Amino acid sequence: MTSGPGPASAPGSPSGTSLPRSVLLAGGGSAGHVSPLLALADALRRRDPDMVVTALGTEQGLESRLVPARGYELRTIPKVPLPRRPSSDLVRLPGNLRAAVAAAGRAIDETGAEVVVGFGGYVSTPAYLAARKRRVPIVVHEQNARPGIANRLGARFTPHVATTFASTALRGATVVGMPLRREIALLDRDAIRAEALEHFGLEADRPTVLVTGGSLGAQRLNHAFEARVDGLRAAGVQILHITGLGKEFEPGSEVVGPPYVVLAFADRMDLAYAAADLVVARAGANTVCELTAVGLPAVYVPLPIGNGEQRFNAADVVAAGGGILVDDSALTPEWIDRELLPLVADGGRIQAMAEAAASVGERGADEALADMVQRARAGSPGSSR
Repeated sequence: MTSGPGPASAPGSPSGTSLPRSVLLAGGGSAGHVSPLLALADALRRRDPDMVVTALGTEQGLESRLVPARGYELRTIPKVPLPRRPSSDLVRLPGNLRAAVAAAGRAIDETGAEVVVGFGGYVSTPAYLAARKRRVPIVVHEQNARPGIANRLGARFTPHVATTFASTALRGATVVGMPLRREIALLDRDAIRAEALEHFGLEADRPTVLVTGGSLGAQRLNHAFEARVDGLRAAGVQILHITGLGKEFEPGSEVVGPPYVVLAFADRMDLAYAAADLVVARAGANTVCELTAVGLPAVYVPLPIGNGEQRFNAADVVAAGGGILVDDSALTPEWIDRELLPLVADGGRIQAMAEAAASVGERGADEALADMVQRARAGSPGSSR
């Protein structure tokens, strides 16, 4: 697959470097991998509308829906989980990995990719190995404060390594931040707040809390807030609660008060952020970076599994005063009564937290990562901040 040559350079791009004609972006599974992939894809297409931008993913991940919906081609490879303990998956790993690397290699060859960009996860390891075999330049972007196995491997193959957080220990890394969707990166919350409140059926001049567990939802948050619908309404606090698909509930209440709106999913997160004064959320890297970019104070409730990266993702904004960290087990209906309601009622504290959150936010990571892709294509090493 080929396209016509792109321009010699793009506005704001690295001087003396040219755009690749074709790029393969490897990542998927969760929104944390897919969202920055799509943000980079959009940034590259803005620089050259004729560039061939192809995503590499699996048939099972969110990318199978989100990538085609955004107008990009998706190539799929077999999912190859890396077992953390002895299991039948470990026995099958060599054969499964060979098949995935071969499929990734075909995607590189058939699209004529001049750069492979990996965002971690199941898809990136085969992509890195196939690109290395073909001597195709590799760019690595790590979203989390603690890097995963795939990106630790990929960082050994290239000098073009980008991280979201300064605390991430990854070989030769440059801090660029998290590539964000343009509707988030360019969001002016105040300018569209009235539209946002109307869109969700919320009232003006009420303190508004957005509750979200990310693309998959969070039962801990859902159960705690469902148990306090009456108390929140009685306190004059309106809630926009995004539960996750299949986890909705009916916020029945006989208390007179502002709305408690429950949605399974929000296609317009820009409007959800514009409507909110405070957010209660998990601490996935994408969530943390979106909230700091738009200057929203938040209560972060890290997912209590995996390698603990969610707690580290929120460390910078919490240290700056723009967020509060609450253990998953501590997020109870009683915590809402004791801690959340007084916080929401303290307008001065909410404003100070908002300013602190914005102070650590980064809105230009998509362009910074696109610059790195151009440098990789030109063969020049990445620069450090």
